Amino acid sequence: MSKKVALITGVTGQDGAYLSEFLIKKGYTVHGIKRRSSLFNTDRIDHLYQDPHDDNRNMILHYGDMTDSMNLTRIIGDIQPDEIYNLAAMSHVKVSFDIPEYTANADGIGTLRVLEAVRLLNLTDKTRIYQASTSELYGLVQEIPQKETTPFYPRSPYAVAKLYAYWITVNYREAYGMHASNGILFNHESPLRGETFVTRKVTRAVSRIVLGLQNKVFMGNLSSKRDWGHAKDYIKAMYLILQQETANDYVISTGVTTTIRDFIKMSFLEVGVDVEFRGVDEEEKGFVVNVNDEIFSKVVGEEYLAAFKNRIGESVVGVDPAYYRPTEVELLIGDNTKARTKLGWEPTYDLKALCQDMMSHDVELMKKEEFLKNGGYRVLNYFE
Repeated sequence: MSKKVALITGVTGQDGAYLSEFLIKKGYTVHGIKRRSSLFNTDRIDHLYQDPHDDNRNMILHYGDMTDSMNLTRIIGDIQPDEIYNLAAMSHVKVSFDIPEYTANADGIGTLRVLEAVRLLNLTDKTRIYQASTSELYGLVQEIPQKETTPFYPRSPYAVAKLYAYWITVNYREAYGMHASNGILFNHESPLRGETFVTRKVTRAVSRIVLGLQNKVFMGNLSSKRDWGHAKDYIKAMYLILQQETANDYVISTGVTTTIRDFIKMSFLEVGVDVEFRGVDEEEKGFVVNVNDEIFSKVVGEEYLAAFKNRIGESVVGVDPAYYRPTEVELLIGDNTKARTKLGWEPTYDLKALCQDMMSHDVELMKKEEFLKNGGYRVLNYFE
């Protein structure tokens, strides 16, 4: 039997990297679309790279952009994929308020371009399409918890663009008989998460603070609640959705919600630091109230302990209104019953395990950054 061929848009992102590795292990040939940049942006998938002169490559990259329909059509026509995972998006909610037109073009119309390419190329019967939808669709939530039948109420240009992408996927499924499905994924994080997303911003900042590289981290709405899972679990759900005989839409979530404030406290506790929040709204701050010497020494290093203990009583977390969104999403929590019963999917990471994975990674990463800053060196890899 010939190998299955998958095309992943947004292959250089967190989900694209994990999904590529997952599919390659299953015997797929994976094609990925990445945007052209003057800087190398393939860090997350460098370990999967194969020389273009290798005759038996299972990972092949193409330059492309979700705003270029001719480019997307050519790539899909050349590859003739069995499965398309449309993960590409301008996915930062706060930034979408600054670049709403581009967000609509890439995230909304970009999905249409993929669907229309499959239709025009007469691949409707061959190619199955996964559309990366988002819990941000629920916005001003109309039901708790949120499930597949919960009405949408998007609260950002990103979410509105994704709303178009969701419904155009449903429309092409119903109009043309496409195997096109939406995965309504709630927040999913990992050590590969982008540095400006809230969980990764927290774990990087906490790591830098305990290492003495940063004094304080400033956040937006600390009371926002999110349903956080691990990206490694969620990419498995993407795969399972496309293995179903009939296309459908699924909520993928953990069913547990946590405030940003509590995630910050959990991150500090992973390195043995107890933080207490005082004040309200813009005056709220997080103070160091205790340090567990044993945990801190084990995770961070005994050589950093004395200096950090001098910070007991000091503020390490503050609020900056600049990080507020014009319209906030206060509460997200998903009902994954359909995914569990129809797909046989369930998360294997709880929030503590996710936080532990991210913190252990970022403490080591920030130590390397400190080493380089103080005159250390590194061996350049192929892409540098």
